[in-house]
Amino acid sequence: MEQAVTAQDPSSPTSSPALNPVANPSTPTTPSPPPSPDADMFRPPVNRMMRMLDRSFFKKTVPLSAATVFETKNISPIRQQLLESKDLLKVNNIIPVRTAREGELENVVDHWYTGLKLPGRRCLLLQPSVKADDTATWSPTIQELVERKAVELRPFKLLLDYDYFTYKDIMEAVLPIEELEELPVGFTQVGHVAHFNLRDEALPYKHLIGEVIKDKHPNIHTVINKTDEVGERSEFRTFTYEVLAGRDDMNVTIREQNCEFSFDYSQVYWNTRLGTEHERIVNRFKPGEAVCDVMAGVGPFSIPAGKKDVFVWANDLNPHGYERLTHAAHKNKVKDYVQTSNMDGREFIRYATKQLYSSRPKTVAKRVKIDPSKSSPRKKSQYFYINMTSPRTFDHYVMNLPATAIDFLGAFNGVYAGQEKLFHPNTNRKMPFIHVYCFSTNSEDLVVEREDICQRISKSLGYTITPEDYVGGKGDPRIELEIRDVRIVSPTKLMFCASFRLPAEVAFKKA
Repeated sequence: MEQAVTAQDPSSPTSSPALNPVANPSTPTTPSPPPSPDADMFRPPVNRMMRMLDRSFFKKTVPLSAATVFETKNISPIRQQLLESKDLLKVNNIIPVRTAREGELENVVDHWYTGLKLPGRRCLLLQPSVKADDTATWSPTIQELVERKAVELRPFKLLLDYDYFTYKDIMEAVLPIEELEELPVGFTQVGHVAHFNLRDEALPYKHLIGEVIKDKHPNIHTVINKTDEVGERSEFRTFTYEVLAGRDDMNVTIREQNCEFSFDYSQVYWNTRLGTEHERIVNRFKPGEAVCDVMAGVGPFSIPAGKKDVFVWANDLNPHGYERLTHAAHKNKVKDYVQTSNMDGREFIRYATKQLYSSRPKTVAKRVKIDPSKSSPRKKSQYFYINMTSPRTFDHYVMNLPATAIDFLGAFNGVYAGQEKLFHPNTNRKMPFIHVYCFSTNSEDLVVEREDICQRISKSLGYTITPEDYVGGKGDPRIELEIRDVRIVSPTKLMFCASFRLPAEVAFKKA
């Protein structure tokens, strides 16, 4: 699929504004306010005892009236008149222009999705308050149209079924709303998999929920519910799950930043809500720079960076993650720029750093296309090559393991010991940026959060970093500190990214 989270067309009969785009589970979703009597006519029948989905239950005939238009050429102007007088039916996914049924209409029921498929004259569906046999319910516009024999009002029965109703409609018809803190409308979509974190009170309805989600989202084939916290049983941030609907197939393919990733979602970590964050960090990388991606996963930072002609050393401790990372480098044709490893993050920081400055710089011949001249349209495209050469020091280190990444910062002590000649003022190379992710409490006072994060970084790094070390701040201008809140993980947990330059005192520290 194109994106991890897909928004369907709101006009589609299988889409729901409440679900598209998919809601964040941390965002409360409350039941809809009581509908008006007319709106209630277009809501599904209620069955609070349903546990397994019975699609046939959700059939409903709505008694309406329709204005049959005698002359086809008048359909558009009459439709506009009825729209302006607010007599025309305006309900989601129902086309008000229908085929008029001739003859006896007592037993004729028109399916909501039939529309104009049948031949014959056309009619316009009217608001439920308008009754064909009660002129007291007619507006002046309808009265005038009937009197000049432009239209004729007749009863019209409209059949609604399961396909008409949205996921939210069905949930409000079967779940005990008064017992639920919120409707289970929030889920994460990764490829064809919809991933729920259901609350305990919704568990008796889990299979029903799964089936309806699968029905209403044609690109979803598997619906799962997470049964433990991410990383609770695995150091690789995976989780256990149960299948609620569809096949037990966790092999997904997704696209992000024009790159394709294929992996077993049950074996590696992937977070669809970090797409914007991945792109933000990659946008900081410049062609020809060198990046050390310490906890790379399947490569959401590394692979797009390689597409930008950035030299990437990418590592993941998870064997499955490493294998899929390597596969992604080949699949996306960036293997010349992205080299992969499978080792502990601390070890990798020191290994990759030493290998980069002590080995012969890598050179990649980049092919650049020259567009044919407009004056010579028949001239074939030509190419020339430029050499992209890797620097001997990293420009960025990325550490995306928010639960423990800060603990790995100690590995930077002495990482460039004895290599002062590689940096300013001996060269034009600055100290590299470190982008480390972490969790903190979701406090209303972000000043407190930033102070806490700086203290944790300082303790692990063995060097004092303060909130004042930002550009233009009162602290150390060399650090260029930036601490951003990335996303709300839960009501009590926030994810942050702290970016700062590696202090020279740490990098050159002697053992």
